[in-house]
Amino acid sequence: MRRFNFKKIVWCYIAIVLVNISIGSLVVHAKPSHMLSALIQEAMRCNPQIKAARDRWLAANHAIPQARALPDPMLNAGYINMSGNIPGDVDPRKEQMLGGSQEIPFPGKLVVRGRIATLEAKRAAADYQATSLAVIAQLKRIYYDLYFANKSIDILQKNQLLLEDMEQSARTNYSVGKTPQQDVFRAQTEISRLLMRLVILRQERASLEADINRLLNRSLDISINTPSSLSVTSMRYDIKHFDALLKRRSPQLKMQQRNVEKGRQGVQLSKMDYFPDVEIEGGRLHDTAMHTKGYQVLLKATVPLYFMQKQNNEVRESLARYNADIEDLHTTYQMLSFQVKNAYLLAQRSGQLIQLIQYTIIPQATLTFTSSQATYGVGKVDFLTLLNNLLTLQENELELQSEIVQHEKAITQIEETTGTFL
Repeated sequence: MRRFNFKKIVWCYIAIVLVNISIGSLVVHAKPSHMLSALIQEAMRCNPQIKAARDRWLAANHAIPQARALPDPMLNAGYINMSGNIPGDVDPRKEQMLGGSQEIPFPGKLVVRGRIATLEAKRAAADYQATSLAVIAQLKRIYYDLYFANKSIDILQKNQLLLEDMEQSARTNYSVGKTPQQDVFRAQTEISRLLMRLVILRQERASLEADINRLLNRSLDISINTPSSLSVTSMRYDIKHFDALLKRRSPQLKMQQRNVEKGRQGVQLSKMDYFPDVEIEGGRLHDTAMHTKGYQVLLKATVPLYFMQKQNNEVRESLARYNADIEDLHTTYQMLSFQVKNAYLLAQRSGQLIQLIQYTIIPQATLTFTSSQATYGVGKVDFLTLLNNLLTLQENELELQSEIVQHEKAITQIEETTGTFL
């Protein structure tokens, strides 16, 4: 019996040390991860979505001078040969013609078209920023999930050692008739359930790593490291500050604002179609039969004769699109405002739960478990109570890491929506 008690004391000491190490690692907040920063920089360089949005922005910038330019001039050349049954007193006509023409839109149309193209380029710039923020936010969310998977694996592997020691202790107690055999079976069942969770977590870890590699446009088999602990971003501002940031900096809101401005210019352009465009044509004439030379100048103009069917409906169409853009802007603002509000509330909730779990619940659960360890050795606590105390502590540790991840995801949502990194 003395030998058994000595083993029990050693086992309890090892378990307490392991638990204390675990708790110590939970309360330490690491500095911001350089691993995540490196992944973000690589995503900005290599992600296809970001590169495509950047190219669309460049393309829209190249469209501005095109919209402001006059239509291409046209050159014309011709030859007239009048022969056949020509009266005797009329000389045959043989003329060579060489000239050109230039279409000139009504004054102001090119200016408005240039404004529309400029607004489209600004909208493309906002789309590029929104795409970059969306990809970065997606990367961060997946990275936080990967951190949680790795942290869960660490916690479960640590508890696997404790469960194996508890199983061995139950076997020893059963062999001397101190505990029933069901304690051994229960310990084995919990070990099997833990192994099942580890299988699931390892699969999730591999999938999350592949998803991150997909965003970085590289091989899906590259391993990705996560820190041992995750820092909690502090909420330094209130909801009014974030709402002001949303109105001032949100790229998604800017995109809709540019659409409204484009719609306003589109209405102005449609009204200008009531006025005629002109075309100036000039050329040189040479009559080879009469050996005479001359020139001609023509002025052509479009006549909006069918304005009842065309121009009137064009204005109505542009007004309807403009009104739709205004409604879309209002809808977008309401949606983004809700996202900021919801993320802010989630971050507040997670912050409060982190404080409660980390500084109250886990210390209490730790004391409960260590106390039951000591009393189990002298037979004052049954095995199921000891096991339940360990599993409760395990779930509390997992809940803490889950709330830290949820807090950082909420911060990420605020950053993506407001266009500001906290």
